[in-house]
Amino acid sequence: MALSDLFRPKANSPVGRRRKRKTETGLGLLQFMERSRAVTTAIFVATVVTIFLVTFVGVNPAAFHILEGQQATARIVAETEFSYPSPLLTQRKRERVAREVPQVYSIDMSGFDQFRRQVLNLEREFERLDATWAALPEADRLSELTILADTINQRSGFHVSVRDLITLMNAEPATREKLIADGLFNLEEIHKGGIFEPDATIAPTEEREMLMFQVQRAGGDMVQTRVLSIEEAATNLRINLTDNLAGQAASSPLTLALFRLLRPGLQANLRHDEARTAALQNKLRAEIQPVLVRVEAGETIIEPGARVTEEQIEKLEAYQRHLESNRQLPTGIDEQTLGRVLLVVGLIIIAGIYLRLEDPMTLTSNSRLGLLALVMLVNLALLRGTLEAGYSSVFRAAPEFSPLLPYMAPIAFAPMVIGVLIGAGPALYSGLLVSVIAAIIFGNRLDLLVLSLLATTIAAYSCRAVRRRSRIVRAGWLSGVVFSIFALLLGLVDRMPPDLAWKAAVGGQVMGLLTGIVVVGMLPVLEALFRRTTDITLLELTDYNHPLLRRMQMEAPGTYHHSLMVANLSENAANAIAANALLCRVCCMFHDIGKLVKPDYFSENQRGGINPHADRSPAFSALIIKSHVKEGVDLAVKHKLPRPVIDVIRQHHGTTLIRYFFTQAREKAKALASADPGAARLLDPNAASESTFRYDGPRPQFKESAIILMADSVEAASRSLQKVTPQAVEELIDGIIREKLDDGQIDDAPLTIKEIALIRRSFTFTLLNSLHARVVYPKAEKAEPASRGGAAPERPAAGAASASTAAAPAQHGSAAPGPRS
Repeated sequence: MALSDLFRPKANSPVGRRRKRKTETGLGLLQFMERSRAVTTAIFVATVVTIFLVTFVGVNPAAFHILEGQQATARIVAETEFSYPSPLLTQRKRERVAREVPQVYSIDMSGFDQFRRQVLNLEREFERLDATWAALPEADRLSELTILADTINQRSGFHVSVRDLITLMNAEPATREKLIADGLFNLEEIHKGGIFEPDATIAPTEEREMLMFQVQRAGGDMVQTRVLSIEEAATNLRINLTDNLAGQAASSPLTLALFRLLRPGLQANLRHDEARTAALQNKLRAEIQPVLVRVEAGETIIEPGARVTEEQIEKLEAYQRHLESNRQLPTGIDEQTLGRVLLVVGLIIIAGIYLRLEDPMTLTSNSRLGLLALVMLVNLALLRGTLEAGYSSVFRAAPEFSPLLPYMAPIAFAPMVIGVLIGAGPALYSGLLVSVIAAIIFGNRLDLLVLSLLATTIAAYSCRAVRRRSRIVRAGWLSGVVFSIFALLLGLVDRMPPDLAWKAAVGGQVMGLLTGIVVVGMLPVLEALFRRTTDITLLELTDYNHPLLRRMQMEAPGTYHHSLMVANLSENAANAIAANALLCRVCCMFHDIGKLVKPDYFSENQRGGINPHADRSPAFSALIIKSHVKEGVDLAVKHKLPRPVIDVIRQHHGTTLIRYFFTQAREKAKALASADPGAARLLDPNAASESTFRYDGPRPQFKESAIILMADSVEAASRSLQKVTPQAVEELIDGIIREKLDDGQIDDAPLTIKEIALIRRSFTFTLLNSLHARVVYPKAEKAEPASRGGAAPERPAAGAASASTAAAPAQHGSAAPGPRS
């Protein structure tokens, strides 16, 4: 065998035929995006700009959102004196003047003209009958007049009696003609003066004595005249007819007959002229000057507890415009805009300092910063949406619910999401930032700041180390309950109307519950988008029915048992140093899944004394041992395991030397060199060949990964202990930890000397309890066979049977030489 064959796998070996693995795509780009300072700066700038645009553009923090008709919850007082032209009061004055303008009416003479034609037709019939009237017998006269009355009544639509026709025919023709002409003249004059129905709605009763109307004359002049009702017109007509017949014989019957003939001609002829009325009103409106309102400094604009009027809203908007007009710097920059930008920048800088002190890992991870920024922006967008919802038709139709909007804002969304995905520290600060901005956009309200900060703190505290989704909903509900209680108490102290205070309390509690439900639904999306892993997801992976764990139980039971033991060691050690114990347990359960590809090459899975490494070169065996890391990453990616699990699979051996095969290769090389002295010059096992027997790494990058690296080696080495004593276990653990430290395997993990000492103590305690010795029970003596007809032997106790089956001591160690990991 050539010397180089010891350190190179055979060309025709299974290792030489590489199979295609499923690897993570874009890993280099992701690492660049994760650590690049340029990306960090871009996140900072984008966050500042977006917060400003979402929360402040179009929002005036000098006042709060308020609608007409709602109950005000705070008092607003003018800080300075100002005046403004009031379009509302001006419009009210113009409308009042327009209402006081007399309505314009026109006279409709068409009805009178039609009636006059009918009367003239009747007069012509009288003239026809006059020629034969004297010669006609009494019966024929009556017949003619009856026929005439029926004809007139059918054609004209008014009633003429035969008796009145007889009275008129018995009068002298000249007298009759003159009376009819005078009567029509009087009737025409009455119509020209205007007639209206007694129940007409053309004008109020108090305005009927003197109405302005448009007379249809050539000049089109408008005059004021007294308008008659139909009853008054009839009285006037009768008086005029009586005056015309004064001094004549039989005047009374003739007057009555003529009156009854002309009375149907009295018709309401007053018509409202909308166009001329509107023109007159517009003319008078235009002459009204704008009303100027002056507000003194210290004057109350909005009074708490009172219904807000349209006039108060106009005054409030004028006050806002006055404040904005006086906030221009000499450079022309808006002072308020500049102040808001500086406020946002200051809050983000404070956040950076806070994270540097409490959670420095977030500042070094752009994905965590991006998640933090995105969740914050979503929460602020929800606040802005709540503010804008007050302008919708729903709240305009029910303004009594508008004051509840600040109490129904989902302020706990960001603290809850960040508390679950990142940690309690960033969640607390996110709650502070959301509370400050919510108090500003809802009107610089100190009470809302206190309530919001209290609710977000409760939400962040309740979401720490959450392992069940129901706990998230409960955290949202609990924050809503605390918010509601203090909102109710503060409302009563500030003399808020009781019904409004109760509505605010109920609204806050309902919104807290809804926020918890929404957060539960959003978590899977955010976990996948930002590659975050929550304790909830980790707890779901502890299910022993996971496909990979089921395969390991069936195909590699020794590795499965090894993984469980490493999980116990790691979990207890993580609890000792306040690391993530659940993450350690889950990662340990999956850290050796790569051994499923070639389980027989690992000693814990070898049975019957068969060792596949016996006829393999050390380099080949080392290559197979190392490959379980890449195979594990391949399986983890295929089964979509979380990022921390994949990282632990890749890091749980670091760049450790596979010392067993390395030593075996050196011994074989030395033996070959002694047999062939000429080959000794080619041997350098401490330099070039060592890289073949080291794992590819990387070394552990976080505490949990470093704990698992040490626990994996400790558990594997503990199987080779000949005698389990506290001293032997301590020496074993000390040696392994010292070896890892000397080899630099823990240099990249943020572990302190104190934490390593606590880990060592935890390993010792766990191993001594898991490798404890058992008492060897004596075997039960074989019972004598019962004689025929004798009593049956006693059945041994259940405890004795169990003891006999457990009498054989457990066998530790490997079935064949070779490393377990």
